[in-house]
Amino acid sequence: MKKAIIAATTAALLAGSVATYAAGPGPGPAGGPQGGPPAAAEQAKWKLSPADRAALTDARIAALKTGLKLTPDQEKLWPAVEDALRATASDASARRAEMQKARADNPKPDPIERLRVQADMMTSRAGDLKKIADAAEPLYKTLDDGQKHRLQILLREDLSQGRFMHHGPGQGQGGPRRG
Repeated sequence: MKKAIIAATTAALLAGSVATYAAGPGPGPAGGPQGGPPAAAEQAKWKLSPADRAALTDARIAALKTGLKLTPDQEKLWPAVEDALRATASDASARRAEMQKARADNPKPDPIERLRVQADMMTSRAGDLKKIADAAEPLYKTLDDGQKHRLQILLREDLSQGRFMHHGPGQGQGGPRRG
C-alpha cells in the first residue's frame, strides 16, 4: 500500500510536471532542422515562465481534486495534500534555479561534481516525496476503489511521460506500481 501511495503522490509532483513540454523536440528528426539542435527561437517559444509554472501547478492540483470527487469528510483531509504538493512545487522551482545557476557558473563540471550535484538533488526530491506520501496517506486510506482507479487514470499521463521528476520524453516511464 505504501508503494501505491508513493507512486501516486510522486506523480503529483507538480513543479516539474510541465518541464517535459519545455524539453520536447522541435522540428526535424533530432529536434532541429536536418537533425541539428533546435533553434534558440524554438526553445524560447516553449520555455515556461514562473507564472506559467504556477498556473499549470494550480490547474493540475484542481484537476486532481475535481477528478477524485472527494466526499465532505475527505475534503477535510485535502488541505494537507495540497500544501505538500505546493511545497514540493516550490522546492522543485528552487532546485531548478540552483541548477541553472550552477550551469551558468560552471558550464563544464567534472563528472565527479556532476554526480555529487545529482545525488544532492535526488536526496532533496526523496525528502519531498516522503512529505507528499505522509500528507496523502490519510486521504488515500479513505478513497474508495473508484476514486483510487480515477487517481491512477489522472496520474497515468504524468507517470508515462516522466513529468513527475523533471524528465524529458521517454525517460522515467513506467506507470504506477502495484503493491
